[in-house]
Amino acid sequence: MLQGLEASALASAIRQSTWLYPVLEIVHILGIVLLVGGAFLFDLRLLGLSRKLPVPELARHLLPWSRRGLYLIIPSGILLFSTNAVALAADTVFHIKMIGLVVGGINAGIFHRYIFAAAPEWQHGNTPRPAKAVALCSIVVWVLVIACGRLLAY
Repeated sequence: MLQGLEASALASAIRQSTWLYPVLEIVHILGIVLLVGGAFLFDLRLLGLSRKLPVPELARHLLPWSRRGLYLIIPSGILLFSTNAVALAADTVFHIKMIGLVVGGINAGIFHRYIFAAAPEWQHGNTPRPAKAVALCSIVVWVLVIACGRLLAY
């Protein structure tokens, strides 16, 4: 299956194009900026910085940008993967990156499903420990995912 993906006309066209692969990389990086930039700012608020900013309002402002980043990351990442699918699928760094993405998604899901509902009740900018734990996990995971992505290029 991976060989078929890598041999596909689309993957071949991306590999052979002077501009298509670099454009996909740029789109992927812009998506990362949107996703991780918004998530980091939100996580830093949960960890106690900028306490005057209400968490629900900050979430309404930043998190849609993070979602938009995903809309860029997912298709560009799949297309980039398709150009070298066999080698990437065998690479331990790629596996770590994918596990990090799953952990990041689960972490965000836990926050939104179980912790964020109480955000309007957090008094005077104090964030409960479970929210801080999720924020710290988020920062560590996204740094790991970005580091792995960069290591795959070498």
